[in-house]
Amino acid sequence: MSIAVITGSAGLIGSEAARHFAAQGLTVIGIDNDMRREFFGEEASTRWQVESLQKSLGNRYQHVDGDIRDELLIKNIFSEYGEDIKVVIHAAAQPSLAWAAKAPLTDFTVNANGTLNMLEMTRRYAANAVFIFTSTNKVYGDAPNQLPLVEMETRWEIDPQHEYHEGIPEHFSIDQCLHSLFGASKVAADILVQEYGRYFGMQTATFRGGCLTGPNHSGTQLHGFLAYLVKCSVTETPYTVFGYQGKQVRDNIHSHDLINAFDHFFQKPRCGEVYNIGGGRFSHCSMLEAIQITQEISGQEFEFAYDKNHRKGDQIWYVSDVSKFQSHYPNWQLTRNIRDIIHEIYEANVERWQELAVK
Repeated sequence: MSIAVITGSAGLIGSEAARHFAAQGLTVIGIDNDMRREFFGEEASTRWQVESLQKSLGNRYQHVDGDIRDELLIKNIFSEYGEDIKVVIHAAAQPSLAWAAKAPLTDFTVNANGTLNMLEMTRRYAANAVFIFTSTNKVYGDAPNQLPLVEMETRWEIDPQHEYHEGIPEHFSIDQCLHSLFGASKVAADILVQEYGRYFGMQTATFRGGCLTGPNHSGTQLHGFLAYLVKCSVTETPYTVFGYQGKQVRDNIHSHDLINAFDHFFQKPRCGEVYNIGGGRFSHCSMLEAIQITQEISGQEFEFAYDKNHRKGDQIWYVSDVSKFQSHYPNWQLTRNIRDIIHEIYEANVERWQELAVK
């Protein structure tokens, strides 16, 4: 029996990974304790996703309601399955820049200590497994704000002559900038994953994601802005844009495209790799542009509030340069652009969200 251990298995990335690797014949051990509900409230609960996975995957999915910081729990899982574990997808995290400042100890122990726990148990009991970590562009902190940015009508944009016009590469510095506490905890985890690969020779990869999104995202105000934006449009919920005149730019990658990248690495792994992964120039937008596209797709106009105070440590412009990953795995391609993603989020959730709004 071949096993895939997936943390955060009821989240956006974890659930997509569970379905993908189960379809490939692996038995998925999913670890998720619905801590997203603790972070962001009832609307962010992932219980519905656990039920969906159990129903659709049957005995291909075994759920563990547990915390990645629980050393004994994780040890028991890895010691039970040992070398049958072929891949570890570590997607569990405290994912919010703003929330981290409210509870730094929780943020760091989940993101850094939890990752160390997963790495060490993999090394002890399944050293040949492929270990894939979902990192973040926030490891670069606010350093991208020092790039030569030009203000345009609906967005900030980088000077078209600049070497990073196609996106931020992996060698961009993570030093001498404001990271946010979330960014700092993810830096710690990011470096640990690299180190276990390079020091112990494990097959590890850290994927520094842009905005990860898709129809299975339980979006909230503090995390998952595209899903939350579409939800606000459907439910006529007030939406707030924080800072930079709503012209801040992000690239967005659909969870399907990200898991496809994970699978390419799984099929042909390397040691201690780092990849920037996102929608790149293929799929990116500003907040104002996302609002406009959402209104066009939903057919509903809605007003949004503007708070001039941007989130501390936030980035004005970030687009991922995915060329390194594409050079290693040339058969991988992005398939959904920003309009495709918003349309899919809307179509997949509109009825459920309308029902919630009535309740």
